[in-house]
Amino acid sequence: MVTKCAVDEQFVPKVGMIFKTLEEARKFYKYYSKLASFSTKIRNTTQEGVNIKNQLIVYSREARWKSKISPTLNTNPSVGINCPARIYIHILKDVGLWTISNVILNHSHPCYPNRTEMFKQHRELSMFLQHTIETNEEAGIRPSKTYQSFVAAADSHQELSFIEKDVRNYITRDVRNVFEQDDAKEFGKYLLRMKEKNQNFFFELNLEGDH
Repeated sequence: MVTKCAVDEQFVPKVGMIFKTLEEARKFYKYYSKLASFSTKIRNTTQEGVNIKNQLIVYSREARWKSKISPTLNTNPSVGINCPARIYIHILKDVGLWTISNVILNHSHPCYPNRTEMFKQHRELSMFLQHTIETNEEAGIRPSKTYQSFVAAADSHQELSFIEKDVRNYITRDVRNVFEQDDAKEFGKYLLRMKEKNQNFFFELNLEGDH
């Protein structure tokens, strides 16, 4: 089965396209892959000294392997198939620009636009969203409620660039870590104030890893 994903023509990579930098070319293909509902990875990079000459970017699950999950239960039908989708970029040495010299748009699996959020590569939290999550966490609002407020504001979860798990992970990994650090700083200041008031005041801190 050969499939071409329906994407606005202006965002479809074509041979001969020119980019100022390699990063610009990568971002262009990454955005296309998001619209086409797949994720990418760099498979090969050729260098000349420390300078990159060309790069091959492919579908992140291009390798062929057999899934142990029954087809009727598999929630990710693009896993375990040999997808040819790829893009080849190289530098034009005389002008220092980057161009697409080869591109394959065909996929060996159906495109699922409503499953883009399943690909971690395309999930992100903006600074505004992070600030909102931090504020809600400090106010004691549950992560599920915070996520649902984002869904309501966007009219649909499909319009969001993240899933509820990302909100929970951000709270666990970043927000609570900041709170804990702030609490530790305040406690440290308290101990120092006590020491200034009473020179006989003694305290001992049990640092992590010294239990």
